Amino acid sequence: MVILPAAYMPSVEYVARLLREECVIDLGENYVKRSERNRASILSANGVMQLTVHVENANRPRQPMRDVKIDYSKRWQHQHWVSILSAYKSSPYFDHFAHELEPFYKREWRYLVDYNIEYTQTLLRLLGAKIELPLSESYVDAKEGDVDLRPKQKGSTFVAEPYFQVFSDRMPFAPNLSILDLLLCEGRASIDAVLKRCQL
Repeated sequence: MVILPAAYMPSVEYVARLLREECVIDLGENYVKRSERNRASILSANGVMQLTVHVENANRPRQPMRDVKIDYSKRWQHQHWVSILSAYKSSPYFDHFAHELEPFYKREWRYLVDYNIEYTQTLLRLLGAKIELPLSESYVDAKEGDVDLRPKQKGSTFVAEPYFQVFSDRMPFAPNLSILDLLLCEGRASIDAVLKRCQL
């Protein structure tokens, strides 16, 4: 079993695991700041860029993930959408999917976990993946043999399968970005072309 947090624009590894392994997304855990729960990586003209969803009371210890509310006071949605536009407007599939992505930067969700789950479901649908997200409302105790990806990862055995990226002509391949990067660069073919060949 692979235990995952609810992630903002999850990584290629996260989605590869969802599609290839038995997983559960733990909605009963506590929030971990500066993690994939509210942070994602995209590739900009200047290299890898971190996008962070602002949340209320981020420093509150042992805050249940289910209770974490999104903070809209700093216009992060506008900043994220402008960054995505700048990074991917010229990507092969941006025009195919932009109308499905933009609402996540216009509408307001109250809770981070609801935003993350709905966004992840949308990205999986755009990839053509027909799976139900395996959600647990209560905390999942890791058992022997489980792969627990909830703690901040200091190193991963994941090996990304290279694919075309927007700035391939001027910078080396950047592995394990948000699945958004793969979707906009490779389209629906990305599941067969890349995800099944990644080494977990």
